[in-house]
Formats: sequence, structure tokens, C-alpha cells
Amino acid sequence: MVRILAALVILATAGDAAAQAPANPPVRIRGTIAKVDGNALAVKAGGKDVTVHLADNLTVNGVAKASVEDVTSGKFVGTTTVGERDGALVALEIHIFPESMRGTGEGHRDWDLRPNSKMTNANVVDVVKTGKDRVMTVNYKGGEKKVLIPESAVVVSFVPSDRSALKPGAGIFAIAQRQPDGRLVAPRVNVGLAGQMPPM
Repeated sequence: MVRILAALVILATAGDAAAQAPANPPVRIRGTIAKVDGNALAVKAGGKDVTVHLADNLTVNGVAKASVEDVTSGKFVGTTTVGERDGALVALEIHIFPESMRGTGEGHRDWDLRPNSKMTNANVVDVVKTGKDRVMTVNYKGGEKKVLIPESAVVVSFVPSDRSALKPGAGIFAIAQRQPDGRLVAPRVNVGLAGQMPPM
């Protein structure tokens, strides 16, 4: 009886894990546009050629250079971090969202920019100077983090844009979904403006 119950628990746990794992996980694409052909982008991404098809309801977000001075209390930001120092996550980059995008991807999760990197999208509570660096406190539904912003951190802001910004030479970051026919279709593309590479 004990063995039967144990087997049922294992099966139930496996079923839950399978249910939680997405059958068709999103594909993150980081690269530079080589060519635009109608609704398709030829992208050089990590030494590979990738074709990204644009969804009919495509949203384009411009990514513009910003300053750490723009990171202030009350802003909604995303931050990619790797490791910790003195109890604070260490930021590689900060993305400042406009008010219209508040709440986008809110939370703290694993990220794939580098090994052991994390992404935290949250509201800025305060920012305190510590020598040349800053320590930012952010909160999100269910948690709070302290983030050290070193001088080396890249700071960008999201600004309104459109398809006209998708042109050869522009850097992009897109999260695409693989279709049954194998195509990668992106409903949203972040594109660097004035030579800025989307750092995410």
C-alpha cells in the first residue's frame, strides 16, 4: 500500500512538472538586422542567421541610451543582474519603462543573458549613492530586492517607435514563438535607436 501511494505521489508530481513546463517555450533573439523583407527580418544572432517573422499586431519598442541619473524613485524598471555584492544583486543593465508599460513582466526570475543571470522588473523605492556606485531598492508583487548599480552598468529607456526603425544595422531583442511550420514569429521587437544595442 505504501509503495502504491509513493508511486501515485511520484506520478502526480511528474504530471505537475509536465503541466508547468511550456510545450512550446519562447525563443529569445539578440542580434543585428541584416535585411528586411516585407514582414520578415534576417537577423545575425550569435554568429547564426535567423529569420524572424513579424506578427500582424506587432509592437515595436525603441531602446534609447539613458543615464543612471534617470533612475529615480517611482520609476518602473527592469534590471539584469549577475551575482551579489554586500547583499545586493549586481546590475549589468537597467531598463527604464515608460508609465504606459508599468507592470510589464513584473517579478524576479532566471534570465539567459549570461550564466546565473537574473531579471527583476519592479518599482524603484529609492536610490542611494555609495561612492561611485548606487544602491537601488525595488519592490514587486511578493518581494523586494536591493540592486547595486556600478558605473559599468548600461542604462537605457524604452520609447515609442514603429516598424520604420527596423532597418539593416539596427540591433534588436525579440521574444518569438516557434510555429508548427518551424517559423519564428515575434509579436514584439525591441530595437536600438541611434546605434544603441538593446542590452537585454
